[in-house]
Amino acid sequence: MLVKDYMTTKLVTVAMDDSLATVREIFDKTGFHHLLVVENGGIVGLLSDRDLLRHLSPYVGTLAETQRDAATLHKHVHQIMTRRPITLGPDSELGEVLDKFQQKEVTCLPVVDARNKVVGLVTWRDMLKLMGTVLLPAPPVKLTGCDYAALHL
Repeated sequence: MLVKDYMTTKLVTVAMDDSLATVREIFDKTGFHHLLVVENGGIVGLLSDRDLLRHLSPYVGTLAETQRDAATLHKHVHQIMTRRPITLGPDSELGEVLDKFQQKEVTCLPVVDARNKVVGLVTWRDMLKLMGTVLLPAPPVKLTGCDYAALHL
């Protein structure tokens, strides 16, 4: 099984100089957990919602917010992103994804082509969905009286 058959292709990218306020808004609107940081068409970093939460003051947007708390929103992506993320090619085997998740303790892997252009993203959630379809039995089929009668003809 190949990465290209299971990766997410609906991607959101940000630039290195985007503010954390912009990133926060993107996370809030999209429900995504990872943003790809690109420059000149190639991937240069990765930013997770957890990275953002670690760098924002917990008082932002509350009555207790101070000017110092609000200033955390003015930081830039390049200040907190993971640089040179581990990547895979679209023809990589899914076993390699699981190996990298375990060995590198990451939760997502950008998928890039030969020119380092991002073509997808594979996350641990994608792998869980796949395992659910493989390991869990199909839901039982409910038979109506007509179906039952047809089976016994």
